Amino acid sequence: MKLATIQWKGHTAIVQVDTEQRVVRRLSDTLDIHDMNQLIERLATTPSPLVFSDDALAFDQVQFLAPIPRPRRNIMCVGKNYFEHAHEFTRSGFDSSAASAKDAIPSAPIVFTKMPETVVASGTPMGYPNGASTQLDYEAELGVIIGKPGLAISKADAMSHVFGYVILNDLTARDLQAKHKQWFLGKSFETSCPMGPWIATADEADGADLDVKCWVNGELRQNANTKDLIFDIPTLIETLSAGAMLLPGDIIATGTPAGVGIGFTPPRFLQRGDVVDIEISGLGRLSNPVR
Repeated sequence: MKLATIQWKGHTAIVQVDTEQRVVRRLSDTLDIHDMNQLIERLATTPSPLVFSDDALAFDQVQFLAPIPRPRRNIMCVGKNYFEHAHEFTRSGFDSSAASAKDAIPSAPIVFTKMPETVVASGTPMGYPNGASTQLDYEAELGVIIGKPGLAISKADAMSHVFGYVILNDLTARDLQAKHKQWFLGKSFETSCPMGPWIATADEADGADLDVKCWVNGELRQNANTKDLIFDIPTLIETLSAGAMLLPGDIIATGTPAGVGIGFTPPRFLQRGDVVDIEISGLGRLSNPVR
């Protein structure tokens, strides 16, 4: 099943997405569910079939919001989680986590967070407020959405805690990332987490085998598969839940593949008016212009 949050006639609604007919169907009002966080939490405690309206709305009749417009907690992000990207990042000189090339591949997941307020929808202009950063970079990523709470989750049981998947762009201010060493400020500013256009539930997508592609102004920059992750999804869930309970609606950004702007010589940072498009198998297309 594919699920989205839309704006239609001034109202926000949860919908089921039919990509073949390019229509959406609204969640029944009888379920008394008002946002995606509530839906995920409800299914975690009382799993039951969802009911949708028979009336279909065409894609061009509605506005797709971020599937979870306001996450309840920070998005948990993983750095340097594709082999080729780990090497390009270390070569770039922006990597404060590696003292030398031999440290390029991390021995354990590198984790940072982005605030919930960073999330914006496909189509929303993105960029550092007031243009204070001149080194904006794109990062196409698979987002994993937790559906069932858990503490100290084992790798063997990890996938039973996954609700679904979504596209994320881990937009980064590289100059701030380098200046402050710790990555939070360079990665957690307004509009730095475009997300969407919809969620594919775990029964519809194999997170271990999804193509990840990113274009800037129509030029293919990133092209990889989640099979290339250094730390796979079960490992990330085991690591993140070891000391803190994961909750329904939590989002894990699994890392970006090679091809980001700092991987070029000289670096190719985003400029005002650029458009970044990201596709992941079965998850649609996330597209955002740079303001």
